[in-house]
Amino acid sequence: MVVEIEQEAVPSSLLSRAPLTPELSLEDRSLVDGLKRGQREAWAQLYDRFAERVWRLAARMLGSEPQWVADVVQETFLAAVRSAGQFDAERGSLWSWLAVIAHRQAALSWRKHGQDQRLREVLVGLPREVLYGARVFDDSAPTDEWFERRELSLLIRATLSALPDDYATVLVAKYLDEQAIEDIALELGESYEAVRSRLARARREFKTTFERLTGEG
Repeated sequence: MVVEIEQEAVPSSLLSRAPLTPELSLEDRSLVDGLKRGQREAWAQLYDRFAERVWRLAARMLGSEPQWVADVVQETFLAAVRSAGQFDAERGSLWSWLAVIAHRQAALSWRKHGQDQRLREVLVGLPREVLYGARVFDDSAPTDEWFERRELSLLIRATLSALPDDYATVLVAKYLDEQAIEDIALELGESYEAVRSRLARARREFKTTFERLTGEG
């Protein structure tokens, strides 16, 4: 597989205003405090704010299986309840915390529903030249084009499921949800440069993992 990694120039205006460390708003700090205290109102607020985004991330990972996606959304918030006391604002925003949990739950769902076996069956009949020519997450071709091919969409989701949580999250945000890096940085509570650097590492890891799964490495 050919994957080109292009480095983007960092606008000086973004560097000057990008946070160097995650910083929660007063509203979010109050919400986190409520979550750690187990307040029902805080959990309702968290769900109302993030349920749609968790659903969208899970759908990107699992495809058109609404019941699987619904289960992942539910398990994500249940896992968040269990781990609320471990939330650390110094490590990222509320969304970055939930996104990590959602990715892990989606990866578990992937294995639970036998998608690894389905992937092996797909690889048997997929022409090698299709895999070798695929260029995914490289800024040179719309990723949606690869999702139009059922087999390749399965491979992309398999690769995303196998990636570290933070890598999969930024790749989905940048290339599938088509968010600008500055918007991703704002959501994650990190600097523009930190997210840009992670995207470059994530693309390399995606390439390596994709090639390992397809036997092209």
